[in-house]
Amino acid sequence: MRALRVHAGPRARAHLAQAGLRPQDVRLIPAAAGGPKGLVLNPIDRFVFGHWLPRSTQTVHLLGASIGAWRMACACMADADAALAELADDYVTQRYEHAPGRAPAPRHVSDVFARTLEQRIGARASQVLGHPRWRLHVFTSRGRQLLAREGRVRTPLGYAAAFFANAASRRALSWWLERVVFSDPRDPLPFTLGDFRSHQTTLDAHNLVPSILASCSIPFWLDAVHDLPGAPKGAYWDGGITDYHLHLHYAAMADGLVLYPHFQQQVVPGWLDKPWKRRHRATASLDNVVVLSPDPAWVATLPRGKLPDRNDFRHFGDDVAGRVGVWRRALAESQRLADEFADWVHGGRAVDVELLV
Repeated sequence: MRALRVHAGPRARAHLAQAGLRPQDVRLIPAAAGGPKGLVLNPIDRFVFGHWLPRSTQTVHLLGASIGAWRMACACMADADAALAELADDYVTQRYEHAPGRAPAPRHVSDVFARTLEQRIGARASQVLGHPRWRLHVFTSRGRQLLAREGRVRTPLGYAAAFFANAASRRALSWWLERVVFSDPRDPLPFTLGDFRSHQTTLDAHNLVPSILASCSIPFWLDAVHDLPGAPKGAYWDGGITDYHLHLHYAAMADGLVLYPHFQQQVVPGWLDKPWKRRHRATASLDNVVVLSPDPAWVATLPRGKLPDRNDFRHFGDDVAGRVGVWRRALAESQRLADEFADWVHGGRAVDVELLV
């Protein structure tokens, strides 16, 4: 059984059939929100950024929401392989004080996570922002109307309203939330963000850590981050709310491919779109995208028969060692994804490239 599946849009599939996949073909790499699910992509990330992609010379844009923003920031460090390995260890071993049988307080989770980001990323901000070839773009979600500030009553009411608005359309959702992207000032994104209410601002040393903290701040699990430096005032939450899997207008890029290591085949636009299966389908915007994802049959062989996810915190409760052990086993097993990708791009066993649908 193979662990890795490859899906591609029509333009990308035609390119792969003719020339295969070379590091110089890649112009952009998105990294989805999804919390612990992103752990299985760690070995692929370490191979791509630590060994394969550095063999080329072009500028590459790295887009991240939530854990994806953390991943892409680590990829920009001088030793990407080591930084990404460090990220995986930090994520697997995270632990928060809490009363027995109760979830930790969001403020406590935010404080602990902020210290981790400052230690791991803030202390190396010059590496992240000064990489000679990678250009980092951090996606966040800024609240509007009731969600403009966080509050015990206004936040749940605001998100309830956002859910029902999004059921009508993503355009209606933009009444309650807007996408704010913190971008490397040296090179703009190679396409426009006109599909959803958006604001772009400059990523710098003052907002690097706060923007990543905001991008990872899942509502009700962590506190919102307010009034980020250099950006419109407001409450900022997880970038995955507006851009769960970063389903953007990649096909408007002038050239090159989008390489998308992902934990599933489907590229879902926003977190609130999860119930609406019709929004999970590929669109013409993904014509130049190559998605690398785990085969569902292989996923079924992992501990508990699934990818790590946030439900594991509830399942294991106070048994932190049990959760850590299961996540470490899943992380070790996912080395197969990296090995199969490396074998493919180095001219080894061929991979059946399926159409992205």
